[in-house]
Amino acid sequence: MTPAVDPLPLLLKGIAMFRLDLGSTGRYCDGMSRRSFFQVGLAGMGMAGLPQILRAKEASVEQGTSAKNTSVILIWLDGGPSHLDLYDLKPQAPAEYRGLWNPIKTNVDGFEIGELFPLQAKCADKFSLVRSLYHNNGDHFAGGHLMLTGRGGASGADTAGKSPFVGSVATKATGARQPGMPPYVAVPYASSIGLRPGYFGANYVGAAYNPFETDGDPNASNFSVQNIQMPGGMTVQRLDDRASLTKGFDKLRRDADASGLLNAMDRFDRQALELVTGSAARRAFDLGQEDPRLRDRYGRHSWGQSTLLARRLVEAGTTFVTVHLGGWDHHWDLKKGMENYLPMVDSLVSALLEDLSQRGLLDQTLVMLCGEFSRTPRMNDGGNGGAPMSMGTPGRDHWGNAMFCLLGGGGVKGGRIVGSTNRLGEVPQDRPITPADIHHTMFQVLGVDPSVSFLNHSGRPVAALEPGAVIQELF
Repeated sequence: MTPAVDPLPLLLKGIAMFRLDLGSTGRYCDGMSRRSFFQVGLAGMGMAGLPQILRAKEASVEQGTSAKNTSVILIWLDGGPSHLDLYDLKPQAPAEYRGLWNPIKTNVDGFEIGELFPLQAKCADKFSLVRSLYHNNGDHFAGGHLMLTGRGGASGADTAGKSPFVGSVATKATGARQPGMPPYVAVPYASSIGLRPGYFGANYVGAAYNPFETDGDPNASNFSVQNIQMPGGMTVQRLDDRASLTKGFDKLRRDADASGLLNAMDRFDRQALELVTGSAARRAFDLGQEDPRLRDRYGRHSWGQSTLLARRLVEAGTTFVTVHLGGWDHHWDLKKGMENYLPMVDSLVSALLEDLSQRGLLDQTLVMLCGEFSRTPRMNDGGNGGAPMSMGTPGRDHWGNAMFCLLGGGGVKGGRIVGSTNRLGEVPQDRPITPADIHHTMFQVLGVDPSVSFLNHSGRPVAALEPGAVIQELF
């Protein structure tokens, strides 16, 4: 039935009328509540400004930038995981440095990782490690801001984001890889050191390029993404009625002919509508379509199922997906924390790489695993200011002088180790790598020009990335 109020002029000229009903929640650091944020215009879904995204993407191709169909899955270990307990073990170091676990061999000669990663050891030919990453900052907020935006400015004393997340910048340039999909999604939410979306936010590139957050627990039997609602009783289901949609276009064309707006209703706008009227996103978010045996391989926990959902999204055409794995601030009782977390990381990383490979998606999907910093090479006494061992086993404190980043897929060659740390794991020994180098590598995979500029809040043009270089050894 044709609605009393034709929806299409609202869709094209009043996109801010859309709502995503997320209930009442806290406020962002910029003072906007999550409800008011989504009232701006499906910002998380990338609806607002999608025509402009598509035009920019086409212009980039016309200027000679190679078009790509690549995506990124960033698995974010919020809180800072220790490189010495995961991917850069030092078995010859003194006991207070080398930690509790031993390295094990992988299926690549000379490539060793921690013994709590037996599944990744079987597929090390599908990923590589940067062992000499550093930014020299042990502040959670400063480190997170550096790793996610490439720039300084935030700290524990001033936690507000100062720059856009590199994924927001990238997806502003690329849009989604397939029509009808959000270009940038955070599973189950975007959070950096407790801030949402924190340093995963778009900042001055515009709220339209913030992530769409799925919320909920992807491992729950009743997991679903919030429904999209529109004003005046108009629903996605009603817009799926192709007859009504055609009538709406016809009426819009007649109105536009009289007002001179017909040229604005071009193919870019029609592609923007597909995000709301199509079913691609709804199918992609449905984990129930997956084989239970595959779900078991990822792990029947929120972390594993979030990672599986990330794979479904890039397969369907999302360009950038972040997966939040929090709780890595192990100042004490490191043994219990690692023995709980590392097997889950092992299952989800190995399952993701093997799944992407089996589906023929690994070469076009860059998988990254990192956090805001690492932990001190020398372990503490487990007391956290009290008696030794009073808080459990020894732990490690903040350390940004030596870190790791795992990268696989997207053209990255597997089984390679870039850089090294000194014998105690304190600092890079050779081939020091900065966060900007990681970001330039990511942009190369995505086919994004790192020199493109955006106006900041002061109206000054700022380059997408800080100076850095692609890590050529990975390719």
